[in-house]
Amino acid sequence: MSTSSGVTQIGLAQALASGPPPAGNLAVPVFAHGSVVVELYLPVGHDPQKPHTRDELYFIARGRGKFFDGKGLQPVVVGEFIFVPAGQTHRFEDFSTDFAVWVVFYGPEGGEGVK
Repeated sequence: MSTSSGVTQIGLAQALASGPPPAGNLAVPVFAHGSVVVELYLPVGHDPQKPHTRDELYFIARGRGKFFDGKGLQPVVVGEFIFVPAGQTHRFEDFSTDFAVWVVFYGPEGGEGVK
């Protein structure tokens, strides 16, 4: 992690080396500031996620797969991002063994809602 003047920069290799997720968490915590929490998610075999209580963003960092949004599957590839509102059913499916996504949780419990 590189930090200067309040700016934090974390690369994928450094996040991958941060170890396995702590007990009770599916992803490795990487950074937190205010309401923002950044994690690295590396599902193995299947994705057991349940709907989250906060809004979240996924950034596909490595590999390929499909994203289930509660209604259907869409392919996902490196460089894409996905927004998931709080409470929305979702998960990754049919992902490659090297699949990795950055997860950013933010905002209040229950999500920011539509404005």
